Amino acid sequence: MDTDLDTLATALYVTTDDLLRAHPERVPPRPKIGIRPRTSDAEMLTLAVMQALLGFTSETQWLRYARKHLLAMFPTLPGQSGYNKRLRKLAGTMTWLVGELGRQTSIADDGVWVVDSTPVECARSRETVKRSDLAGWAEYGYCASHSRFFWGLRLHLVCTLHGLPVGWALTGAKADEREVLEAILASTPALARAGRQVVIRDRGQGLLRPSVRGQAR
Repeated sequence: MDTDLDTLATALYVTTDDLLRAHPERVPPRPKIGIRPRTSDAEMLTLAVMQALLGFTSETQWLRYARKHLLAMFPTLPGQSGYNKRLRKLAGTMTWLVGELGRQTSIADDGVWVVDSTPVECARSRETVKRSDLAGWAEYGYCASHSRFFWGLRLHLVCTLHGLPVGWALTGAKADEREVLEAILASTPALARAGRQVVIRDRGQGLLRPSVRGQAR
């Protein structure tokens, strides 16, 4: 394992563990009686971040890599099914953690924030669309970047110029990007406190600047 990555993982784990101990209300509740997981929530969140940093999109491949290279740091790695279930339950904790970590860095105070969205295609064949559990949420929409229609969702992201996510939303493919952006601004404490205004650009993209009010392009 790379020395710099090892140092990053250690620092991330320690910081995450301290934050979760200080804010126990941010972790999923567990019954007082029962078997406690061998891998802590802080370890699970650290593993998820390392998976993203190393570019693993398959959980199976990632856990195979982790068992080969990271057992010294994470000796009680869960199986693929357990790993997936734990991370799903920790989705809200991860969102909160990203905001807390961002507030501890200087890049969270960037004067310019970038807004964009990307399609999340969920199916292509008509039969898959009919059988999908996402029916009623996912829908047909148009991707201008690729000049094609798709069936699925749309991921909306607000981040700093350094790439730090500060707000996001997952909507149907036809959702109005400006309305979604307004909802993100209203529901994300970090954005609401900043008092930044939106400059709408082509295709619903935008820039957030502290001194700009209601300008549109």
